[in-house]
Amino acid sequence: MTNIILLAICLLAGIGLKRTGRFPAATSAALNGFIIHISLPALTILHIHNLAIDSSLLLTAGMAWLLFGCAWLIFGAAGKLFKLDRETTGALILVAGLGNTSFVGLPMIEAYYGKEFLGIGIIADQLGSFLVLSTLGILAAALYSSGEVTPRQMARKVLLFPPFQALILALLLRPVPFPEWSAEILQKLGSTLTPLALVSVGFQLQFGGMRQELGPFASGLAYKLLLGPALVFLLYSGIIGATGTVIQVTIFEAAMAPMITAGIVAIDHDLRPQLVGMLVGVGIPLSFITLHLWHLFLTRLV
Repeated sequence: MTNIILLAICLLAGIGLKRTGRFPAATSAALNGFIIHISLPALTILHIHNLAIDSSLLLTAGMAWLLFGCAWLIFGAAGKLFKLDRETTGALILVAGLGNTSFVGLPMIEAYYGKEFLGIGIIADQLGSFLVLSTLGILAAALYSSGEVTPRQMARKVLLFPPFQALILALLLRPVPFPEWSAEILQKLGSTLTPLALVSVGFQLQFGGMRQELGPFASGLAYKLLLGPALVFLLYSGIIGATGTVIQVTIFEAAMAPMITAGIVAIDHDLRPQLVGMLVGVGIPLSFITLHLWHLFLTRLV
């Protein structure tokens, strides 16, 4: 419950700071820069170092890849069909295609399934959502922000993305034991991610042009909260026939609200900041209702 209250406070703080006029217009850009260069790399190095990788959790790790791939296919086709501009299509792919499997996901797993299943959430987040963001996500952001991007430029974008560099470093350092003080420092630096990200999103959140954004906004949330997890359920439970609590938690994670960090990356690439802010700002509180409904559904059918 504390995490949920913190989400609301930080989002409202960002909205309030914007309205006071006391902070410069570039405030969100500065916050985003700190998140991408400091907060995310710190969390990556810390969690990947301690992550227990188990082959039995391949479906859990693959969930985010499936969601993002389907989002790219669906919104890519919709963008051409409805003649959406490149930035709108990119924003929808990035933000609706990735879920908040950590800060919202982990407390929700603990609340609905218990602490013993938090490891499932960590797998879904670190080997799923975060890896997708650091690779395919940054590729999508680069492609849809500038239009024509060569393979070399795309590779450069990925390789120079600080969280991806931290991921490589974390994998190399897995055999090396971390001293207690370093783990504590990484934890404290990483803990700045969500407060700063929500303040940044709130700072850019505007509802004045909501009517113009209504179509992309509604379709983005419909995919992230309903259609996307339904596709995962159909494949995992309907086609593959997987059952049990681990699969329930995996599908539950697929139904999380849009990923805050994906929103930050989208905004950093100038992919419709207002639409991104609305997807994240509205998607998080709305997901509290849809997640409860998904839990009722999953406990009866999976």
